[in-house]
Amino acid sequence: LLKKMQTKVEDEGATEKKLYDKFMCYCKTGASNLGSSVAAAEDKISTLPSAIESAEQKLVQLKEDSKKAQAERASAKAEMAQATAMREKEAAAFASQKAEDDSNLAAAKKAIAAIEKGVSNGFLQTRAAETLRSFVVNGLPHVVEGDRETLASFLSSTQEGQDVHDLQILGILKQMADTMAADLAELATAEEAALKTYDGLMAAKKAEVEALTATIESKIKRIGELGVEIVEMKEDLTDTESAYMADKDFL
Repeated sequence: LLKKMQTKVEDEGATEKKLYDKFMCYCKTGASNLGSSVAAAEDKISTLPSAIESAEQKLVQLKEDSKKAQAERASAKAEMAQATAMREKEAAAFASQKAEDDSNLAAAKKAIAAIEKGVSNGFLQTRAAETLRSFVVNGLPHVVEGDRETLASFLSSTQEGQDVHDLQILGILKQMADTMAADLAELATAEEAALKTYDGLMAAKKAEVEALTATIESKIKRIGELGVEIVEMKEDLTDTESAYMADKDFL
């Protein structure tokens, strides 16, 4: 019985020694781990505030850049709208002027053909003669006053003149027709150049708007991401400070 009790006591002693050894080991390693945790916390507490401040400054800059890009995009769109309105106005003016010039030139050509065929009196009864008469009376460009009066007299006549082929009317009409044709060609060239300029401007502004839109979208996305990062860093700092204080108290 005594031997059994002795054996039991020895076993209990061995168990207690193992437990003691484990406790001492825990104390040593735990203290070491705790010290490392405190050091890591101190490092984070010293660096996180500056990281947060830097991120907040970057966030402010991103918002300013986004606002500026949005203003530039709005300005580009306004320029496009203004250019389009002006182009439409110019195109309408061109169409109106061209229609009028085409009508006057066609009337002049009919008058020339009629005189060359010796049937000018028949021409004077047509709507083309009325068109040409109105054009001459209301102001004939590139024609001297004397020739204008000669044409006006011819167009107002009700009887065919003698030897009209030999008169200056035909020469005046041909010169006038040539000038009108040249003016029409110049008008068309100017319209083509204006359209080309407009198309170039619109292409450039469209590319600018697309680039600004991509910039805005990118910055808005980054603003959201950075905002989340700042919140997470602040929460991390608060948690680290709390854990640090607790660890310091334990030590």
